[in-house]
Amino acid sequence: MWDYSEKVMEHYRNPKNVGEIENPTVIGEAGSLICGDMLKLYLKINDNNVIEDAKFQTFGCGSAVASSSILTEMIIGKTIDEVKKITNKDIVDELGGLPPQKMHCSVMGQEALEDALKKLDGNDDKENDITNEEKIICQCFNISENLLRKEIRENNLNTVADVTNYLKAGGACGHCKNTIENILNEEIVIKNELEEEVSKLNPTQKILKINNVIETSIVPLLQKDGGDIEFIDFNNENNIVTVKLKGRCSACKNAVLTLKNLVETTLKEHVDKNIKVKQK
Repeated sequence: MWDYSEKVMEHYRNPKNVGEIENPTVIGEAGSLICGDMLKLYLKINDNNVIEDAKFQTFGCGSAVASSSILTEMIIGKTIDEVKKITNKDIVDELGGLPPQKMHCSVMGQEALEDALKKLDGNDDKENDITNEEKIICQCFNISENLLRKEIRENNLNTVADVTNYLKAGGACGHCKNTIENILNEEIVIKNELEEEVSKLNPTQKILKINNVIETSIVPLLQKDGGDIEFIDFNNENNIVTVKLKGRCSACKNAVLTLKNLVETTLKEHVDKNIKVKQK
């Protein structure tokens, strides 16, 4: 029997925002009935790019219902730029955790949200899909190599069992397990090379790299929404980066989310996995 948190049980027994929106701005989809889980996410977005309403329809287990329900609660009232920062980890945290074997339900929620955002950006062009067709690793669950590598990096997956828990890949016929294992090994090599590169940096070089990542990868994203960020300090002993949020970000109620899901995650990926970020 699965060990579910009280919040998971509450959203399963009394799900919020179930149904569909009449004339939605966009619909995001993830999964398929063939795979056993499917989610449709309906969004109503106003002229200020704020999600006024969100509803869902899902076919799946209790964890899928709970993940979809909490996701709608998380995004209603937020701007498009704010919801772009939401990850499957945030969904799991809001639910108070999920059993390892049910992590794929949170990933499905994130995928449906990303699908909706891609359609908003006009990146759902079928011709574009044909010319840039992704390599499918798991035929049973239609998992592409790009998605597989993304989840391995973001969720620090180390084994085929981890991948199956998060994506279901390898959990049916099993023909893709060797390919998944090879990709895991490649990602481990990449991660080790990055860690080795970071270990060779002296404090000054590390500060320069941190500042470069902030200026080139983080500042442009924040400025799109009227925000900004300033690098203040780096403590080499405890790996803490101090920054100051500016512009609209300075007064944003989701500043903590920005620091964790955008700033810290980006610096962990490009500089050092042990970095922590705090606001001045």
